[in-house]
Amino acid sequence: MAAILIDVGNTSTTIGRWENDCVADIVAVKGGIKNPPDVAVALEKLRASECEGALLASVVPAVNPIWSWMIESVVGIKLDILSIKHKLPIGIKYPKPEQIGADRIADAVGAVARYGHPVIVADFGTALTFDVVDNDCNYIGGAIAPGLPLMTDYLHERTAKLPKVVLEDDFTNACDSTENAMKLGAKLGHRGMVREISTYLRDEVLKNKNAVLCATGGYAKWALEGLDMDCHIDYDLTLFGLGVIYVHNR
Repeated sequence: MAAILIDVGNTSTTIGRWENDCVADIVAVKGGIKNPPDVAVALEKLRASECEGALLASVVPAVNPIWSWMIESVVGIKLDILSIKHKLPIGIKYPKPEQIGADRIADAVGAVARYGHPVIVADFGTALTFDVVDNDCNYIGGAIAPGLPLMTDYLHERTAKLPKVVLEDDFTNACDSTENAMKLGAKLGHRGMVREISTYLRDEVLKNKNAVLCATGGYAKWALEGLDMDCHIDYDLTLFGLGVIYVHNR
């Protein structure tokens, strides 16, 4: 049972192929659906024409119809768009479930499938989101904070002299220039947020100090590698969760 999985974020889009109960291959598409030729190349690379279905998680509703057209016209299959109305392998205990982002649902489902429950997921995207599944396997909410790109871009845009910085993989935690000082502040600031928010969610919300913590998203490794607390860095968690939901709805 092969399927195409699409994770549309505010700043990045990732497409994966689901096969044999795992994410078999992943392609990142810069610009997402605004770059149709690269989307077509990604779909060809993932052998999308061999797939039976496609499931999309999007935090940008305006582009969903374009994705539907793209998948139907290029691949010839109908695109399913994840919502709270899908059958889910976890419960939802949330006052307004229609407000939960599709990516957050996928993260929670993927985390439970891989690590069990209770579990906390930190997703490093444009925003830094935390999602919580409780002791009874119910999604109960979480926390949302500014992400790394928002933090550094805002400093550049709202000050006269602070530069725009790129968060490179080989950053060595130096503090010997304005650029490095901004990177260090962003990195340690996000580590502090992960530490404080996850501790609060464990102690005050879940009342369970043994809840598993995992992290996903493009900046997870950059921010958390070497952190002195247990945290699983899981690069394909969102797509994996989409795959689990796809199978659950067959």
